[in-house]
Amino acid sequence: MTADPGGAGDDRATQDGEPKGESLERPLPEAVRARVVEYGAEILGSMTAAEIPSALRRFAKFEPRRRARLAGPDIASRLESDDEFRGRVADRMRKAWPTLADGLGNGEIPPAADPVTVGAVAYLLRPDGWPSVIEHVHAELERQAKAKEADATADAIAELRGKLDEARAGHKEEVVRLRAELRGHKAEIAELRRKLHTERQQARKAVRRAEEATAEAGDRTGTAAARVSSLEAENRRLRGKLAAAEAQIENVRRAARTGRSADEARLRVLLDVLQDAAHGLRRELALPTSITLPADLVAAEARAGASGVPGRGLPDDDPGLVDQLLVMPRIHLLVDGYNVTKTGYGTLPLADQRTRLLAGLEGLATRTKAEITCVFDGAEVDAPLTLSAARRVRLLFSDPGETADELIIRLVRAEPEGRPLAVVTSDKEIIAAVRREGARTVASRLLLRRLD
Repeated sequence: MTADPGGAGDDRATQDGEPKGESLERPLPEAVRARVVEYGAEILGSMTAAEIPSALRRFAKFEPRRRARLAGPDIASRLESDDEFRGRVADRMRKAWPTLADGLGNGEIPPAADPVTVGAVAYLLRPDGWPSVIEHVHAELERQAKAKEADATADAIAELRGKLDEARAGHKEEVVRLRAELRGHKAEIAELRRKLHTERQQARKAVRRAEEATAEAGDRTGTAAARVSSLEAENRRLRGKLAAAEAQIENVRRAARTGRSADEARLRVLLDVLQDAAHGLRRELALPTSITLPADLVAAEARAGASGVPGRGLPDDDPGLVDQLLVMPRIHLLVDGYNVTKTGYGTLPLADQRTRLLAGLEGLATRTKAEITCVFDGAEVDAPLTLSAARRVRLLFSDPGETADELIIRLVRAEPEGRPLAVVTSDKEIIAAVRREGARTVASRLLLRRLD
């Protein structure tokens, strides 16, 4: 159909019979707005370029759904303000819904019609009283929404009632179970009361028997006097056994005295140290073998108290510190193995570190005849080394749950007070601990320099 746009718009406005001044009190329902935009997007594709409003021409080539999605606000605005564009859409609505259009023109709303379609047709055709039709659509859509909400609420209430019934049934079952348990507990309490009553009766019988036994014992007192003589003989026999037992105890004590305790072993080592030190000092100082005067003993004790730590007067960084300590009689050198190896050659595997250090210490012990003990952490050793008895260096690994530091401190404490003792380590915690025990410390680098 081809006609003058202006004339067609005026005719449509006259045919629609829209009175001036009629307007909506509130915006279109969203569903009606979407339907109107959908109709506008559909008719936009059938219009010529000259008929399409300029604001909508860039959307004309889009697919209708995309056109409605992208140009929806623009289409709604043109339908509200452009009577000609709305008239074209209204013509399409008359053809699509002729009965509904005629009914609305006569002021009648078909009762079975879709409210959204009625609202869209009324908005586009705009017959007399169309705002009231839109308001009626508003009310109908709200009623349907409320009905849906009511249905959803009813469903939720039904579901909650079902859950409540289930909870009540579960509660009843729980009450029945608890009542059964209560009956069981009551029966158990009754049984315990019965047993308590029985035990009380037995206790009364035991008291009566005890009283009877006491009376019988009183009757037997006279008989016991007659057995005194036989008991004395038995007593003499037991005394003989007691003497034999005391002899066995004395033998055990003698055997215990022969097995030296740790304190006796320390004392023996200390005596050996003192004896060797005395012989060494006598040889070095060419002392006479005459009897020492008391005043000399006091001076000697003062000197001994001033030199409790071996090598006290030697500086810690003296290169010859290790050699001067090793010439002391009965010196014991404790080596913190991994502290020394990781200071000197920490890039080697642990097994190679141990082998290299032990080889150097073996040569040092052979030359100086000093007692040397090397301690490693046993937690880092998969298979501990097995050394032949011919080696001069004592090799120790810490037990599970014990560190090498704890083992070194335990070895220091095991030595008798007064024996020359030196610990080779650069670990500050070990240095502080062994110095409190009276041992001399030597830096690991000094030992490494001596071994090299």
